[in-house]
Amino acid sequence: MAEYHAKQDSESSDGRSPEPWEAQLRKGSLEMAILASLWTDKKYGLEIVRALDDKSSLALAEGTLYLILNRLKNDGLVESEWVDAGTGHPRKYYWLTKVGKERLRAMARFWIQFSADLSTLLDPLNDRKEKRSVHQ
Repeated sequence: MAEYHAKQDSESSDGRSPEPWEAQLRKGSLEMAILASLWTDKKYGLEIVRALDDKSSLALAEGTLYLILNRLKNDGLVESEWVDAGTGHPRKYYWLTKVGKERLRAMARFWIQFSADLSTLLDPLNDRKEKRSVHQ
């Protein structure tokens, strides 16, 4: 089983240290997030890191990204090639294979259902009905 190491900031967005369960949730979502970042176009490693950092709370270290990308490539979910970007050093670009797109679609379907089910369980925590029932 692959082990993912999410980059852990010393503080969360609300100024506190992240709890172990928060890191576990992040780690469990990294593969899907990396695949999703490649849905529309080819990207090189730093672009993937930036996409995760800019659009989510799934920032990770570059070394971790390359470990996961290597495994995804070995699983036939992504392909890669070195491209001379005209910057003096080539960049390795990654993109989804047909199998990778199918896997991501399946993961997204599962995630949507899973998160909907979890949201249903969590609804009472944010619902005023709960507050009224507690006080009755």
